[in-house]
Amino acid sequence: MSASNPSPRPRQLHLNVNILHSGFVPSAWRLPESDPWAFADIQHYIRTAQIAEAAKLDAVFLADNAAIVDQIHFRPITALEPTVLLACVAAATTHIGLIATASTSYNEPYNIARRFATLDHVSGGRAGWNVVTTADLPSARNFGLDAVPDHAKRYARASEFTDIVKALWDSWEDDAFIGNKATGSFIDTAKVHAITHRGEHFAVQGPLNLPRPPQGHPVLVQAGASADGRELASRHAEAVFSASQSFEESLAYARALKTRAAELGRGPDAVKVLAGLTTIVGGTEAEALRRRDELVDLIPWDYSLTRIAGTLGIAPDRLKLDERLPDDLPLPGNGNHTFFNAVVAAGRKHGYTVRQLIRELAGGGGHRVIVGTPEQIADDIEHWFKAGAADGFNLMPDALPQGLQDFVDGVVPILQKRGIFRKDYEGRTLRDHLGLARPGGRAAQRLAA
Repeated sequence: MSASNPSPRPRQLHLNVNILHSGFVPSAWRLPESDPWAFADIQHYIRTAQIAEAAKLDAVFLADNAAIVDQIHFRPITALEPTVLLACVAAATTHIGLIATASTSYNEPYNIARRFATLDHVSGGRAGWNVVTTADLPSARNFGLDAVPDHAKRYARASEFTDIVKALWDSWEDDAFIGNKATGSFIDTAKVHAITHRGEHFAVQGPLNLPRPPQGHPVLVQAGASADGRELASRHAEAVFSASQSFEESLAYARALKTRAAELGRGPDAVKVLAGLTTIVGGTEAEALRRRDELVDLIPWDYSLTRIAGTLGIAPDRLKLDERLPDDLPLPGNGNHTFFNAVVAAGRKHGYTVRQLIRELAGGGGHRVIVGTPEQIADDIEHWFKAGAADGFNLMPDALPQGLQDFVDGVVPILQKRGIFRKDYEGRTLRDHLGLARPGGRAAQRLAA
């Protein structure tokens, strides 16, 4: 191949860290090295992000809730508003991506467009927005509703919401700012545009009141596995957090998502699938299993029963610890389809009793859990990545920050040695890390037309 046509860059693994306060396992805050107050301590999030950045990981991610939706008598919850928190993290880091959740159910498009454009500006182009709809009743009641809006209606609102946010980010052309002291010309107003949106759910005039974000658009992330969620992801998402319990399921999901995105006129690599993965690392497999069991044994069984019953949309008394999941488990009409499917798949595939299922899920969550040595974890990651079941992983270490440090010290060097994960950053923005193109904006749209 000639020098003018260099070989394509080898596909690279993407690693994102979900900072779930003290860690993924509900009892992580009880470990001797853990700080129970970490869930509300900005320094905890900064330390975790700095560990991720030192290992050249793509991004950190913060989930969010608009209500107390966990059992706070036992475990910490998502408390601090994520975009405010990540603005503080941005000031203490230089390269790591910063992905925050914001719900389309209980926000307005203009506010979200402005919030994430601001985070992108203050971080130098490292922001990402995890687009979610909200399905829990406590959140609905916090916004004056007596019931959760219908699933299909939530996603129809989310699609229109996302269209508006993208239009607002594009309402300033890239060269609208002039700032010419000699002529006194500050902004070229011919390059700042109203969007004049009138739709089923929203009416937004625009334009946004700040220049176009450094990335053009902060990276759009999505996490729904329902039919509506997949369609939203196919149309808008550039990265997707999935919750598949098996290799075969994840491979089918990734293929279907990318095929649908291509049908909608997007490129074959327009969407990166980042599979959820909890890691419990030990020097030996026995050591890792012992750590898993110690963590699970610190969780009250009634907590785990209530948690898994909530995911399944049933009353806790329908579950018996030493019996299998009930046969008649209908998909919750307004529940979280992603985690329902993941939990049921794990239980059915292996025939677990509820007690075994809770232990296998390290406390009753819906994400896949790997318990083992750094080599075993690296082997699993490499297999999923090379076979196309995932473009990377949304990591949820058992405990933070120590579980992430164990992964960084043990697993990352193996992945680097195998040539599938970077040894240094090649750019400064989250789009650079993910290998995503910068959207062209209005000027490019005019040229294309």
